[in-house]
Amino acid sequence: MSRESAFIDALRAIATHPAARGLADDAAVLEVGGETLVLTHDTMVEGVHFLPGQDPTDVAWKLVATNMSDLAAKGAQPLAVLLSYQLGRDDAAFLRGLQAALQHYGDAALLGGDTVRADGPQSVGLTAIGRASHRPVPSRSGAQVGDGLWITGPVGAAMLGLEALRAGTGDSSAYRHPSALLVEGQMLAPLVSAVMDVSDGLLLDASRMADASGVTIVVERMAVPIATPEARRDEALRWGDDYQLLFTLPADVPPPCPAWRIGIVLERQSAPILLDGAPVSGRLGYEHGQADGA
Repeated sequence: MSRESAFIDALRAIATHPAARGLADDAAVLEVGGETLVLTHDTMVEGVHFLPGQDPTDVAWKLVATNMSDLAAKGAQPLAVLLSYQLGRDDAAFLRGLQAALQHYGDAALLGGDTVRADGPQSVGLTAIGRASHRPVPSRSGAQVGDGLWITGPVGAAMLGLEALRAGTGDSSAYRHPSALLVEGQMLAPLVSAVMDVSDGLLLDASRMADASGVTIVVERMAVPIATPEARRDEALRWGDDYQLLFTLPADVPPPCPAWRIGIVLERQSAPILLDGAPVSGRLGYEHGQADGA
């Protein structure tokens, strides 16, 4: 177990409110009067989530998009955000990127937040607040035996984008400017049994869905659409930052948006995830605090 997983397990003893969903979902779901709010928070750190010296407009865009992707996984409509910002080398550029991203995602309102000055790598965070478009709000935990496993698009594009950005040549947009699939999320919300966004790697996130649902998920390796050369398929299945939506549907329900069927849900077995019917060896994806310091 990584340090990240161990810490989240410990937090569950504190996060007992039903809105927290046992810290096993993409976002919190809070009932307020007759309204259902969806709340999420993501933090990005220089040298971990973005490159040192990367264009601050891109950093701001990605910060907004990652939070909006969590809202998309709940079928939510963005309402507002709160910003946590460590002053950096070009704050004006960050603000330009922030404004452009908020306008792109439906003019979500900036309501406030906090600003600090500190030495060391820059750290930025955003809390996004949305309104549920469908109730009950879907979760990771509803996958049922016999459901099909689907994904909205290819994985591996962000991996190639990061390599292009580091090399200073080629198309790096998939890494710098990811897209949150809000429209698709709202279409899927009334139909899916389980849904989440792929942020840390397809295999790892499918494993998380399986654990939350108490099932085993079988991924068909060659059915997964990839944005990489075929020789790098296994890397693409473990690489994050693509923000596709991963979801399960009853066998007789077709997806309401473009999607690829990549597996099936089985009764719980010894492992939460199987690749072509066999347990997966090695890492499934990216987790903070893994043994080698990743």
